[in-house]
Amino acid sequence: MERSAIIVSHGQPSDPDPAEAELARFAGRVAEALPGWHVGSATLAKPGALDTALGAAGPAPRVYPLFMTEGWFTGDALRKRLDGAPGARILPPLGVSPGLPALAADLLRAEIASAGWQSREVRLFIAGHGSGRSANSARDTRAFAAALAALLPLAALRVGFVEQRPYLAEAARDLGAQSLCLPFFAAAGGHVVDDIPEALDAAGFEGLRLAPIGTAAAVPDLVAREIAATG
Repeated sequence: MERSAIIVSHGQPSDPDPAEAELARFAGRVAEALPGWHVGSATLAKPGALDTALGAAGPAPRVYPLFMTEGWFTGDALRKRLDGAPGARILPPLGVSPGLPALAADLLRAEIASAGWQSREVRLFIAGHGSGRSANSARDTRAFAAALAALLPLAALRVGFVEQRPYLAEAARDLGAQSLCLPFFAAAGGHVVDDIPEALDAAGFEGLRLAPIGTAAAVPDLVAREIAATG
């Protein structure tokens, strides 16, 4: 019997189709690294998308949340949406992947080398979502930052958030030109496109602005390995 997996993300309720299409492209790249598997996708914002993906996957799919936080969405909300899907197994989300800090360290080394810098002279700013209602987002962002700092020697590493203190604009001040901003987001949604650039401009951020870590070229292979490794 063909094994199956479903990649799930939040999506965009106000305009679900573009995010749905982008997630399908991501799932296609994961499928390339999982020969013999059926790999589907669904955003929670697209009505009926998850039911369609479950129907195509067959029994006992592995469900991979392309989220950055382990909490209510990847627990209660997603579990309720999977009621009636026998054997569906929710895996830990991307943001808590043990392999994500090493992937980020490799990406940052390449950026630092391309700029002609030395990592010990570079200041890194990680832009996270945060939450005024739950500690989970900040917890997982800071855990990622700590693991990354252990792998890559830097002059400084700061974390700031969209929805809680320290807010992005205050945390990104005075980092100098030899700095990088890495958004701790799964996709280039509204926070990445609008909120983070506005905050960096307000802070006078002079460094390089990177794409969100979830869009890195190596992430589909990482997701594929974690799906395959789950017994």
